[in-house]
Amino acid sequence: MSARLDPSVATVFDRHPANDSDDEDALIAELEQEEDENDALASHREKRLEQLHAEFSRAKMMKTSSHGSHQEIKDEKQLMDITTSTKLCVVHFSHREFHRCAVMDEKLRVLAEKHFDTRFVSINVDNAPFLVVKLGIKVLPCVIAFKDGVSVDRIVGFEGVGYKPDSITASELEARLLSSGVVVRAKMTETDDRRRAKVVDRDEEGGLDDDWD
Repeated sequence: MSARLDPSVATVFDRHPANDSDDEDALIAELEQEEDENDALASHREKRLEQLHAEFSRAKMMKTSSHGSHQEIKDEKQLMDITTSTKLCVVHFSHREFHRCAVMDEKLRVLAEKHFDTRFVSINVDNAPFLVVKLGIKVLPCVIAFKDGVSVDRIVGFEGVGYKPDSITASELEARLLSSGVVVRAKMTETDDRRRAKVVDRDEEGGLDDDWD
């Protein structure tokens, strides 16, 4: 885990997902613009530039180990290896026929691009019969957060995420994961999230959550 970032560095870096199209020079220019607009930030400029470069390089390195994206895993043994070998990991147990699982995947994909310190993965429950029984998964979507291979939080359906029982936003999901300690800091903005709440069609879904047996 990185040392605590200067707030101005974190603000600039977090506006951009950690992907190969990022331009470090553009990030530096953005940081310098922030400093030009705030004389108080002008001091210690060199330290901030060093932090920005280090964070940019670290994000690129993490991406080589599948961080920075939401990846579907096909084999439950591979999934178990990931959760035990990764410090911070979020696993979505899903089913492709359930609309709510698709909504959850969409929000996790947004967060994965921002939170490169955390590994985001999903697995179809049909491919994880052992884990479904071992973990007692009965309702989908089911998101389990792991720290150092230990489960620290479980989200069943959309329960405990946001204020509406039938919709969630990426910002609300981020807040829940932040409270569990599986993401390092809040990174979502209103522009990122756009508050695109999606109301579940009860006739299509048959209720708020999807029972799976």
